Amino acid sequence: MELKRGQVVKSRAGRDKDSYMAVLELDPPWVVLADGKKRPVERPKRKKLMHISPTLRVLSEEALATNRKLRAALREAGGQGENTPYDAEV
Repeated sequence: MELKRGQVVKSRAGRDKDSYMAVLELDPPWVVLADGKKRPVERPKRKKLMHISPTLRVLSEEALATNRKLRAALREAGGQGENTPYDAEV
């Protein structure tokens, strides 16, 4: 699965393991992520591609505009619980 801006991903490693974030930028082998709370849009997280699992959900550009909208969109996408229907096999 190819990643693109706005795609929801699940962290597989690190302190943020099992948390859902949105892709802001793709710069292989890195990806820049934000969740709107611990990692706001102004201070995104850089993570290696091997440490994330892509989901099928892609957020709109409008949802990436502010931290509040990003948190709401991730909550709607099922980012609060485990094993959401949006998880994809890697």
